[in-house]
Amino acid sequence: MTSPDAEMAAFGEAAPYLRKSEKERIEAQNKPFDAKTSVFVAHPKESFVKGTIQSKESGKVTVKSEAGETLTVKEDQVYAMNPPKYDKVEDMAMMTHLHEPAVLYNLKERYAAWMIYTYSGLFCVTVNPYKWLPVYNPEVVLAYRGKKRQEAPPHIFSISDNAYQFMLNDRENQSILITGESGAGKTVNTKRVIQYFATIAASGEKKKEEQSGKMQGTLEDQIISANPLLEAFGNAKTVRNDNSSRFGKFIRIHFGATGKLASADIETYLLEKSRVTFQLKAERSYHIFYQVTSNKKPELIDMLLISTNPYDFHFVSQGEVSVPSIDDQEELMATDSAIDILGFTADEKTAIYKLTGAVMHYGNLKFKQKQREEQAEPDGTEVADKAAYLMGLNSAELLKALCYPRVKVGNEYVTKGQTVEQVHNAVGALAKAVYERMFLWMVIRINQQLDTKQPRQYFIGVLDIAGFEIFDFNSFEQLCINFTNEKLQQFFNHHMFVLEQEEYKKEGIEWEFIDFGMDLAACIELIEK
Repeated sequence: MTSPDAEMAAFGEAAPYLRKSEKERIEAQNKPFDAKTSVFVAHPKESFVKGTIQSKESGKVTVKSEAGETLTVKEDQVYAMNPPKYDKVEDMAMMTHLHEPAVLYNLKERYAAWMIYTYSGLFCVTVNPYKWLPVYNPEVVLAYRGKKRQEAPPHIFSISDNAYQFMLNDRENQSILITGESGAGKTVNTKRVIQYFATIAASGEKKKEEQSGKMQGTLEDQIISANPLLEAFGNAKTVRNDNSSRFGKFIRIHFGATGKLASADIETYLLEKSRVTFQLKAERSYHIFYQVTSNKKPELIDMLLISTNPYDFHFVSQGEVSVPSIDDQEELMATDSAIDILGFTADEKTAIYKLTGAVMHYGNLKFKQKQREEQAEPDGTEVADKAAYLMGLNSAELLKALCYPRVKVGNEYVTKGQTVEQVHNAVGALAKAVYERMFLWMVIRINQQLDTKQPRQYFIGVLDIAGFEIFDFNSFEQLCINFTNEKLQQFFNHHMFVLEQEEYKKEGIEWEFIDFGMDLAACIELIEK
């Protein structure tokens, strides 16, 4: 029999980030431990601390914490500690005493050792390390291939591989749901799932149709390249997260009968349009605006008739304009090459950039009130000329449509007067609509590219929605995002608890029924109905 440490050698430099060494395991088992007095106790500042029971009387317990504090609390605020052999346990469902402090301390202690993945029954919990760890290297992918869940340390690759095996064995489509608050790392883990399937199921064939003038990668390259492009136009800095997805996506990866990658498609939801015209103080608009002004491709500055200073454009400069963790110049090159790999034509690429520039110019359109009238009129036409040129419109017609829109009444069209405020609203609505339609068009084009016409038998779906968030100022979009998250949370609760508890009932196991917060079902119903 090989030693556990030798088994971990296949994971290369990732091994210490995935599992405790044998030495550490043996030390933990031999640690002195008194099951009667070792407890977690509720603490006013720290949530819970570890301690030892000193005395019990009339429903109160006195505990001395590891830091030497003496705390006297009610009995129900003291929780039994698990024996040290459960320290940094890989699956929290194995714990003898399963309660909030045990779960939190286990996650915290694993995180302190940079073990970011932990199982919790049917689920894998991940804690965002906010730094690069070597746990996604190619040898790690190979080490998880074909392993049963209990044969390898917790990892998103294990979840992915299990989905793949179930798909092939049960001949059924699978779904991987990734949930968490804004900034928890959902999108990064989604990318890892895709990386895993792209590696283990690669067909490795260059695409058949090498059309002239189009650079194209393999299907694997294209699936992976869809990300930087969608992120440039759909991600932004928020208060919570420098690279926050402001849209949800469901990615289906299709496989042939033998399990080889066949094609893929992406469905997107709820792009946050309001960000195009408005940002909170500590936020930015979509990354693409700061990429084009970064001057990494000076020809863009000329083509879009813009400057390199985002503050010259009202729509993109109401919050921050740079983010320390993001190099906009480098990101522009990544976006630009993703457009090529995904097979957009040179004309389409120019059009994408021009529409982006047009949206920036829209924010600078000025209007003034006509004397003695409610009616708005253009205050100069220079900006309108630029925006119209970029969109292939006649600028006089654009301004006329904004100041004197035509409305259909019966069978007739009548022109309607507009105040300055109404015109500004119309400009904002136009900018948001143009941006959203461009985004949705890019998704359609990406899907055409990822659809190989190869026979496909099954798919594995990966859901990555915008995370739960609360800001100082919340708009309709936060309601939509949080509502979606709550629906998903209910699905998890149902899966994890209701179905498990029904299983217990069937098998006649005696246990206490847990209430775990399905109580929001009523709130969801109110919104849905």
